[in-house]
Amino acid sequence: MRALITAIFFVSASPSWATEVTVTDGDTLVLNGTPHKLDGIYAPKTDQVCLNETGAVWMCGIEARDNLKEFVGKRDVRCDGKRYDTVYRNRRLSVCRIEGEATSLNQWLVREGWALNVEPTAKARFKADQDEAREKGRGLWKGCFSPPQSARRSNKSTSALLGAACAKGKVGEIRDMLFPDIPAMPPGCSIKGKFAARANFTGHRGIYHLESCRSYGRTKRPDRWFCSEGEAQADGFRKAFTC
Repeated sequence: MRALITAIFFVSASPSWATEVTVTDGDTLVLNGTPHKLDGIYAPKTDQVCLNETGAVWMCGIEARDNLKEFVGKRDVRCDGKRYDTVYRNRRLSVCRIEGEATSLNQWLVREGWALNVEPTAKARFKADQDEAREKGRGLWKGCFSPPQSARRSNKSTSALLGAACAKGKVGEIRDMLFPDIPAMPPGCSIKGKFAARANFTGHRGIYHLESCRSYGRTKRPDRWFCSEGEAQADGFRKAFTC
């Protein structure tokens, strides 16, 4: 009887293929209601901007998300994640795979140039893929961009500039374009996000405001823009109590 109970426990605890998959941004998926941040990599969030080959502002975060969404399609996905994210404790850090694909989504994103290998969590797993993407000018590398982990912290003065289209001698001008004082709303992404210490009491990073919320109009300088409530929630934001 004890052996049977143990077997049932391991079957129920092991990850299974999920048919209900939502891609919220370039490195985050929600499987059957549980958000999973892809471990060892960072992709641009949907409100991050980059520069394209000609030096024009490019919604690279939206394109990273859309490429991942297209690659996943309607296929089943499994995420193996035993650790909770220290940034948002309700989100797991995972290696995710599509059924029938040997390459993980983590590796695929780096290899296609839509995400970066990030140490120390990556442990150099995706470094060769990043080098290949940079050399061949894939994805983000064809333009000019700030590392996503720097963009999330708004490290305007210290952030590295990466990519084939970063013009020498225009570092200040490029940083002004990549780190605008007031982030522009991406098309179709009208949800405002504000980091708030009071949100920590409920285990969140910040608060998001829908257009229907009474607080929406007076939220003048959002820290983030989200395209859906699912994206905001997966990134650790809770809905404003004025909604």
